Amino acid sequence: MNSLLFTNIVINKLVYNCKGPALTASSGTYVNQQWPTDPKLPHGAWEFHQHLIPHSPRKPLRLWLEVGDRDLLNPNDMRDNLHDWVLANENMARVLAAKGYHYQFLFARNAGHTDRAVKQQTLSEALEYLWQGYPISTARN
Repeated sequence: MNSLLFTNIVINKLVYNCKGPALTASSGTYVNQQWPTDPKLPHGAWEFHQHLIPHSPRKPLRLWLEVGDRDLLNPNDMRDNLHDWVLANENMARVLAAKGYHYQFLFARNAGHTDRAVKQQTLSEALEYLWQGYPISTARN
């Protein structure tokens, strides 16, 4: 599954109708990749950690997020500060923490976009984390 499609699944579960308890995302595309621009979401997927998730009720989810420090090495030619994969994933982790979500955020050094070696080394741990102690409630601990 490609990163953009997986990101859409994550976002749909976080903001809209949550149908499942656990998600994993590698190099989540929480950046502004939309075209044409939607005036209701002018910053594209950046809106999710900027506005939508902070202003939506918390869902009964557990998430595992991973990003590599060399993810796409985007020099941000557009100069809008909405195309940095590493920063977007860090922002998503901050928003999830602030909302009280059950989540793990893995920052992989010397790793690129959806890095195969990182996934091979962490998949079993991610799956164990995601499915432990279900179901979970939306109440904060």
